[in-house]
Amino acid sequence: MTVETLMREEVLEDEFLEEPARTIQWSSVFAGALAAGAMSFILIGFGVAVGLGVSSASPTWRDASAALALLSGLYLIIQAIVSFGFGGYVAGRTTRPAPELATVEDDGERRDGLHGLIAWALAVLAGAAMLALLGAAAIDRSPLRSSASNTSAAEPLLSYELDKLFRAPRRAPNTDLREVRAEAGRILLTSSSHSGVSADDRTYLVQQVAAVTGLAAPDAERRVTASIADAKTAIDRARRNSIIVAFSIAAATLIGAAVAWAAAVAGGRHRDGAPLPNWMASSNRFHRTQRAMPLP
Repeated sequence: MTVETLMREEVLEDEFLEEPARTIQWSSVFAGALAAGAMSFILIGFGVAVGLGVSSASPTWRDASAALALLSGLYLIIQAIVSFGFGGYVAGRTTRPAPELATVEDDGERRDGLHGLIAWALAVLAGAAMLALLGAAAIDRSPLRSSASNTSAAEPLLSYELDKLFRAPRRAPNTDLREVRAEAGRILLTSSSHSGVSADDRTYLVQQVAAVTGLAAPDAERRVTASIADAKTAIDRARRNSIIVAFSIAAATLIGAAVAWAAAVAGGRHRDGAPLPNWMASSNRFHRTQRAMPLP
């Protein structure tokens, strides 16, 4: 009987010593990351379908109100909470139970929460890599990517303003306006600066419009003035939407980390058949509860 007891103690001691080497269970981490990514894809697709996208290639998107942009950002945060909560719960639920020799309740919670946090990080990195690849592919296939003199960052944003600027009732066939449009677009981009479009640039733009469209100088000047005002409005709206997008992504990512941790802890508790931890049941109790876990 003594030999049996010694052998059992030796086996338990070996298991306890080997446990730190396999603290992170990557199968559970990958499962949680995949679950979070799939749920996020579904919710983002639904949001885009109902018109809650935070960006759009349509020119009419620039006329969207600030309330719609804020609502889209709020939906992005909500979908992150749901997605990372689901992924964290899967990671915590599929993780093997903590070592039975643990004597502190918070140690098991940290272990489960750590799996949820790593699953969150993996899902974020995978999503960022996918977006980078899609963005690079879209840029490579863009028809606007030609020579440096014929391209302008203003063309996707101010395409309608450039169309109005160089609109003419009659024009010679096979007229190439790419270089003229690119130069005018770079000038219109300066309308959002503190100093605005300089007098020399305005005069030059009036001359270009008069030469291309055949308008008289006063008419060309009025058209240039209107285009500069419209370009400034479009740039300001695009900047506002970009700020909302950046803030929403940052907030959704940070909140998702906390939700993934909490959901993983809840998943671990459900796996063990235990109630939710005290810090979830009552927010005003943040002390550690010492509890000895009995051996089988």
